[in-house]
Amino acid sequence: MLPIVEVQNLRKTYGTTVAVDDVSFSIQAGEIFGILGPNGAGKTTTVESLIGLRQPDRGKVRVLGLDPQRERTALAQRIGIQLQQANLADRLKVWEALDLFGSFYTRTVPWQPLLEQWGLAEKRDTAFVNLSGGQKQRLFIALALLNDPEVVFLDELTTGLDPQARRNTWKLVQEIRAQGKTVVLVTHFMDEAEALCDRLAIIDRGKVIALDRPAALVRGLGLDSRVIFESDAGVNLADLRALPQVNQAIQNGQRVTVYGKGDGLVSGVVKELEAHISFQNLRTEQPSLEDVFIHLTGRQIRE
Repeated sequence: MLPIVEVQNLRKTYGTTVAVDDVSFSIQAGEIFGILGPNGAGKTTTVESLIGLRQPDRGKVRVLGLDPQRERTALAQRIGIQLQQANLADRLKVWEALDLFGSFYTRTVPWQPLLEQWGLAEKRDTAFVNLSGGQKQRLFIALALLNDPEVVFLDELTTGLDPQARRNTWKLVQEIRAQGKTVVLVTHFMDEAEALCDRLAIIDRGKVIALDRPAALVRGLGLDSRVIFESDAGVNLADLRALPQVNQAIQNGQRVTVYGKGDGLVSGVVKELEAHISFQNLRTEQPSLEDVFIHLTGRQIRE
């Protein structure tokens, strides 16, 4: 199958600042494809180049077989967009926003069912300024779906939302894909990318540093799992480090973290603890996308 989105050797600079540097990837129909990276990594510039808002300095970009620069009007009829800095007039009512945006397209779906679908029916006559953060995001999603798009671009959709609203928004993204649409999700949240994305490109300093399924990225690097516990008694780290599955053991105050690999890691550590060490609050942690990012870049994504 031909890719829905194709990017080859994309480059974009602003003066002496290189925002996007030789970025390449493709997206297949029906995927939730993530573009993951820290703030300032070049994610938004990449997406703005895909939807025709930025003119790349060089490279090839095709979305639904169209050139976003030369065929921007035709492309706009077939994609849905929720931008990071999206906003509406304070006094614009929810139904007025949907009615107004519907007039921008040659083909639309009825907006009244969108109110029900995205939990906005009771807010039909509410001004934009009086909506909560989560309600505003649901409205932006509804606006992005008015033209029944084939591809939906969501840029930092959950920034500023509380944890419950974030999780509710994740369900909305999955519902969009369930409708047969392709989703391009831009985020700097590791847990969000891990939970939602079929595949993702990790971008740092304008370059793609990894591209694969989240689980494959984690598994491919062979990173350590962790066994974490607390102890108010003395801990002989040398005994833990001597276990065959253990690569390292570190103590910080009462907290001890044991790093290692293999099916017997947890059972081996627990057996050693039960025999010699008083402990509590034991838990395990598997390698995550954040571990992948730190491994590849040497810094945390929040920096």
